Amino acid sequence: MNSHMALPTNRVAWLIKADTPLEVSDAPMPTPGLGELVVHNVVVGMNQVDSWMLEAGVFVKQWPSIIGNDVAGTVYAVGPDVQRFRKGDRVIGHGMTLVTGRPEDGAFALYTVVRADRAALLPNSIAFTDGVVIPLAVGAAACALFRQEPGEVMPGVPLTVLGLPYPSVLHPVTSSGKTLVVYGGSSTVGSMVTQLATAAGVTVITITGAHNFALSQRCGAAQVIDHKDPAIVDKVVAAVAKCGAGFIGLIDAIATPDTYPIALAILAALGSGHLACTHPPPADVPANVKASMIYSVNDASIPVFRDYLTPALEAGKLQCLPPPIVAGKGLECIQDAMRKLQAGVSAAKVVVEL
Repeated sequence: MNSHMALPTNRVAWLIKADTPLEVSDAPMPTPGLGELVVHNVVVGMNQVDSWMLEAGVFVKQWPSIIGNDVAGTVYAVGPDVQRFRKGDRVIGHGMTLVTGRPEDGAFALYTVVRADRAALLPNSIAFTDGVVIPLAVGAAACALFRQEPGEVMPGVPLTVLGLPYPSVLHPVTSSGKTLVVYGGSSTVGSMVTQLATAAGVTVITITGAHNFALSQRCGAAQVIDHKDPAIVDKVVAAVAKCGAGFIGLIDAIATPDTYPIALAILAALGSGHLACTHPPPADVPANVKASMIYSVNDASIPVFRDYLTPALEAGKLQCLPPPIVAGKGLECIQDAMRKLQAGVSAAKVVVEL
């Protein structure tokens, strides 16, 4: 048998142009370059940013494109210099198409190129469907919490720089004496921010729907406040006061015209602080509020992927939350899965099995 006949076929869901259905077809088999892996995807995750790319072409750098950020599967090939992974390893990874624009870096494919520094071994005890909720969320949470260097997401929109210390599995957590409020505590990003901030010794107060309190508490929230509570501002202020000094800011993982006025009212009542948003922040913020945007592709996530994820998952210190909803099997199901996401899901991550 000729060796070329044994090669697997790559299939992908192409985005030909914005606001058109994805088209599934064969594509070239990607090869890993320096510092890269090719992952044979078992499950892929859907994210809000994928939805913007699909509907409006936001962040798409070339057409046709393969979008998608979250992959979970097995290593198919490793770049010549990659030491941490070998063929057959179970991994989760964050595809970098948001910044590279390369189709082979998009998750909505059978095989995706992932940078080795944006991948982590997935313990055998954790299913791919659970593990896939993690990668993009880690990128966003690391940007929200650990970035030290100022920068811009787009002209005039600064990146979030809270510069908190990284969590460690090895050392017991010492309190940082800092308090953070997370709006949208049961969302994918909110859940990960809560877990990583708590692991880094920060006290987290979350705002979420009443039916999602337990989920937010599982992520480590010290107190959870109902987003529909008419006294929400007073309750958050009281919760922060109870935690003692060290309020640093509010991370808005929902970031819509509905949440911004409440977020700003909370910051006004607390005197000042950061407002870090998963969308571009509101234009009209008071002078004492530092408004910024969280961008999921940034170097702050590298130490988390490299040093923290695998041991934290093994030790049960990091949980795959919110839980996945499997919206179908096969690349053909991604379009419907994206519709499901756009229609709105609460405290869940939409995923597709391949």
